[in-house]
Amino acid sequence: MISMALKDWVSANSNKLLGHTIVQKWGSDLPFLFKVLSVRKALSIQAHPDKDLAKVLHKFMPSAYKDDNHKPEMALAITHFQALCGFITLEVHIVLDNVPEIVQVVGSEVANQVFDTTNADGEDKVKSVMRLIFTQLMSATKEIVTTATTKLKNRLHMENQVRQLTEKEQLVLELERQYPDDVGVMSAFFLNYVKLNPGEALYLGANEPHAYMFGDCVECMATSDNVVRAGLTPKHRDVKTLCSMLTYKQGCPEILKGVALNSYVTRYLPPFDEFEVDRCHLSQGESVEFPAVQGPSIFVVTFGEGIIYTSNLTGDINITQGEVLFVPADTEISITSASELHIYRAGVNSMFFQVP
Repeated sequence: MISMALKDWVSANSNKLLGHTIVQKWGSDLPFLFKVLSVRKALSIQAHPDKDLAKVLHKFMPSAYKDDNHKPEMALAITHFQALCGFITLEVHIVLDNVPEIVQVVGSEVANQVFDTTNADGEDKVKSVMRLIFTQLMSATKEIVTTATTKLKNRLHMENQVRQLTEKEQLVLELERQYPDDVGVMSAFFLNYVKLNPGEALYLGANEPHAYMFGDCVECMATSDNVVRAGLTPKHRDVKTLCSMLTYKQGCPEILKGVALNSYVTRYLPPFDEFEVDRCHLSQGESVEFPAVQGPSIFVVTFGEGIIYTSNLTGDINITQGEVLFVPADTEISITSASELHIYRAGVNSMFFQVP
């Protein structure tokens, strides 16, 4: 048997495997990537560029940004899942009142501009102030950050003796333990702390800050490796690019609950053409069909075992936890569980095919 990478096989047979509509839109490569993440240590504070910025970054810094595509993504929780995502709606001066160490880092001049601004001044003004203070914080020297995070840690440990710390304060202490003296520890105060239950999903558009904190999820994204990092990481940081690219839009991110397709399958549709995700849970002995679609699909088995039958193959295929299957376009499949079975499917967003 000759082995071949999926990318090479798809490229050599793109019209047959991807479907003509997909090849016309995205070429001879899969338009999405699909993975399972198990987060035990916080991942970096980051954002993904839009298409225009991705082209610029790839042109001028190809060693750091290896392609020119955007990277919208979605995380679907398998277990309870925690993340930081987007800027809080709370007036920024309240954060400064409660976290004096941030004032120490950004300086009194910047802090005073924050204190003089309220949400009543309008969205553009609030965004401008958020940009100012976040950029000042993330650009601070290592020495200033180290001094401030040490003071923050010591203060919170002392206050924990006389009061219950907030969830965000508890998270910040955990981040400081994982990444001592990192500016990302303090920046967490400006970001929404999101907790997903199993079966809930979070999607992330271009130029929005986020970081995954803890838990297991399946993650789907457009085909790209463009990540701009600025905190909670030993990897390359590009603070200037990150702070300049963010939208500074405030508000809690939308949590997708999914739409039931039948008794076993729930579909999650983010506002991106490149992908959708189906979550399928079967009890032992149950069966479900996945109708043929115009694009390719990838299935990931996260729990249990079963049997899969496709319209393009003769015979059954046994599947078990940890296996990944590629299903070409226009292929109907059915699955029967041999035990409790959890399986996830990623494919091109079905709404894409409905556009006239």
